[in-house]
Amino acid sequence: MTIRAILILLATLAFAASPFLVPDFGGFRPEQFPIPLENPPVQPAGYAFSIWGLIYLWLLISAGFGLWQRRDDPQWDYTRFPLLVSLVVGAIWLPVALQSAIWATILIWVMLVGALVALIRTPEDDLWLLRAPIGLYAGWLTAASAVSIGLIGSGWGIPPFGQVGWALTAIALAVAIALVILRLRASLLYGTALVWALAAITARNGLDLVGIVALVAAFMAAGATLRQLGLQRA
Repeated sequence: MTIRAILILLATLAFAASPFLVPDFGGFRPEQFPIPLENPPVQPAGYAFSIWGLIYLWLLISAGFGLWQRRDDPQWDYTRFPLLVSLVVGAIWLPVALQSAIWATILIWVMLVGALVALIRTPEDDLWLLRAPIGLYAGWLTAASAVSIGLIGSGWGIPPFGQVGWALTAIALAVAIALVILRLRASLLYGTALVWALAAITARNGLDLVGIVALVAAFMAAGATLRQLGLQRA
């Protein structure tokens, strides 16, 4: 168990350091797609990506506490393998994303699956030091993974949708995943991260069709989160 706790800390450090190794990454470049994407409607407003600072910091605090105080705790250890997979893949994601949108999409879905499994496995104890940071991370990845599908569909011109259709598909996919996950493990920070991302899609698009659907989806995600938290306390 101690070894896995050490590996989680090392993987989290590598994951948090990756933006410093690829400082110029600002999202996929339009020319990375056969149909260049200059301003895809599925993309959240730029301010939304500031959430990564909080995600990195909170995961580091969690990993440090886990090694210091919970290294031999079987409940914490139950989350470690899937989280380790997600973090290790996350540590190499930015260099891959600079080269290939397809491979970056595949990898972000691997990251998402690992984070979701880890979230589902979190115990009731240490909510703010384990479930909260994993939930925040998994919630943002839920949105980012769905957005990646929208970008791939738009950028490759995959029928039957255009850019708006793929944006709506991505929003629906993110909400569908969230509704399932929240039933399995209620998490305030998971829902918060998803709502943050969906609201940022509205901020980017305004009150056009994509913006309105994203706003409705944000309210749905918030409602589902609060409902499941209420049922958990009942």
